[in-house]
Amino acid sequence: MNLREIARRAGVSTATVSRAINRVPSVNPYLARRVWKVVDEFGYFPNTQARALVSGRSRIFGLVVSEITNPFFSEVAQAFENVAVQHNYEVLLTSTIHDPKRMELAVRRMIERRVDGVAIVTFGMEESLIDNFRLRRVPLVFVDVGSQIPGVSNIKIDYQNGIRQAVQHLAALRHVQIAFVAGPAHLKTAPARKDAFEAAMREIGLEVPPELLIQGNHSDESGMMAVRGSHSLPKRPTAMVCSNDMTAIGVLVQAYEWGIAVPQELSVVGFDDISLAQFTIPPLTTVEMSQKKLATLAFKALLDEAIQAGNSAATHEYVLTTYLLLRGSTALAPTSLSVG
Repeated sequence: MNLREIARRAGVSTATVSRAINRVPSVNPYLARRVWKVVDEFGYFPNTQARALVSGRSRIFGLVVSEITNPFFSEVAQAFENVAVQHNYEVLLTSTIHDPKRMELAVRRMIERRVDGVAIVTFGMEESLIDNFRLRRVPLVFVDVGSQIPGVSNIKIDYQNGIRQAVQHLAALRHVQIAFVAGPAHLKTAPARKDAFEAAMREIGLEVPPELLIQGNHSDESGMMAVRGSHSLPKRPTAMVCSNDMTAIGVLVQAYEWGIAVPQELSVVGFDDISLAQFTIPPLTTVEMSQKKLATLAFKALLDEAIQAGNSAATHEYVLTTYLLLRGSTALAPTSLSVG
């Protein structure tokens, strides 16, 4: 079964078959239905690679994430694919695990597949990715890329809004000893979240002792270690704000194991709002960074760039705002440790 045979059976020209299969809007709907009836009847699958060579477009977008095992990134990937399917695109997904070798292989694989664009959702800028793709005029979108780069779209995350809301919420609950569990220092976005926390604390006149700025790595284990380390302090924190939800879940687990009641003795706030956050015990108060909105912005940016075939030298920026979601893991500070 080929285009010529489909055209014969549908009683149309091969040009009409080609346009119908490629979903060209100008095709007569009646003729298109005739073509698709034959296609469905005989189970014809077009050679997409050959079609890409002719059209110059593969209708494939690359998506690069850090760790697919992290629920945040798996939810971003699912949301991105949902939008792609709606627009008749495929997604070539890769998880780098911050490994330069895997990154190099991912770049090669995507270039070989002639992707129409690549979304880099790793929350850390990889110069090698920019260099390799830009040389081939592959449209790119990054998250928090930092400085503006011609031809590269950037999704800027407004961390300050959600984290400020979290700090003000805890202050309203009379918390003074508020700890922050940061993410890995090698990610550019981790210091941005920590800076947003410190700025929000200064705004309400609260100091952050160095011992309450705890280094983590965005894992549940780092949340557990934060509880162990802070439990021996002369002034233990009555609240913890975490750089991501997995860390916050680790805090909940360790608090449970050590008999620390959440939220009666320790209030906990996460960041991301992964699906699991609403099912923890108690349900996790967290700062929402919508995976669906992030994926939709990334896809829209790529689609806009792909239409221009990577010839645009302009820098496009999109903003994603964060918000606090109140659930059950925050409450009034313990009376014995509160001030005022």
